[in-house]
Amino acid sequence: MESCYLSCLKLTEEKKLDSIVFCCISTGEYHFPNRKAAEIALNTVLAYLDKGSGLKRIVFNVFKDIDWEIYKSGFTA
Repeated sequence: MESCYLSCLKLTEEKKLDSIVFCCISTGEYHFPNRKAAEIALNTVLAYLDKGSGLKRIVFNVFKDIDWEIYKSGFTA
């Protein structure tokens, strides 16, 4: 899952875009645990940004109430 986020982040910058939106990858049909998915997403994105990325806006689009609660609670990885 990390590689999916990394690939998307890199491609966004290669295309000279400054923002990207992610959905909750694998938490639907594949039943990956929501909290673990959020942890992977945030850890991966924050690590990428720490390396000096030029991205200005990253949005995590959530569809389920559980995902909204996880992200809204201030969950930090």
